[in-house]
Amino acid sequence: MYTVINFISAFKPFIEIAILWFVIYEIMLFFEGTRAVHVLRGIVILLVAFFVFQVLGLERINWLFTKLFAISIIAFLVIFHPEIRQGLGNLGRQHLFGTVLKEEEIDYISKEIMEAADILSRNKIGAIIAIEKAVSLKPYVESGVAIDALVSSDLLQSVFAPNNLLHDGGVVVQHGRISAAGCLFPLTENQVINRIYGTRHRAAIGLSEETDAVIIVVSEERGDMSLVYRNNFYKDLGREEMLSRIRDLMKSKGE
Repeated sequence: MYTVINFISAFKPFIEIAILWFVIYEIMLFFEGTRAVHVLRGIVILLVAFFVFQVLGLERINWLFTKLFAISIIAFLVIFHPEIRQGLGNLGRQHLFGTVLKEEEIDYISKEIMEAADILSRNKIGAIIAIEKAVSLKPYVESGVAIDALVSSDLLQSVFAPNNLLHDGGVVVQHGRISAAGCLFPLTENQVINRIYGTRHRAAIGLSEETDAVIIVVSEERGDMSLVYRNNFYKDLGREEMLSRIRDLMKSKGE
């Protein structure tokens, strides 16, 4: 018993450092994709400097950094409360026990979605498809029409056919199945987005700002294919590159 306690006591500083860095890493992921992450990195640097000055015994600089750090935290909470609220919303929608798809299932889903996107692109038929990852898309599923069907190219083409009532909404893929169609996605408020991109692209970027979904967009005007993930916009992708990105992002567990 004493041996275990002595062992823990000996490695206590390393355990505390490991826990601290893990917490910092999770906080950075919490704000990833928002403008608050850059300020948060600055606060982390101030925190590290604060501890260094304490160890070195630099009292005047330590006093100055103590005041500066306190002001920075308050300013961060006030200025970036929308991003904090968004992050808390994402945290609340995280799956505790996610459905893990087999590699062959991911390959099948990727090919079916790619085939549908390619055909829709050649016919200049607009489409937007969101594939759920860690953050639940349930709120957006509830805004559409429930389908609960296997992912297939034919079904996706039917949903986005111009004479279909669900044509203007988005499709959500959950746990390897098409959950719903005609779903409404949030539009981005980013004013930098090029004006040549329409509502579907703005909805894709808006959804990527709030979730970690893999989003495929087909332009009705230009007929090109794009992919949006974590607020990153990959435009005018070819068939093979699109297929590769969909497959890789579905298999990945992080960024």
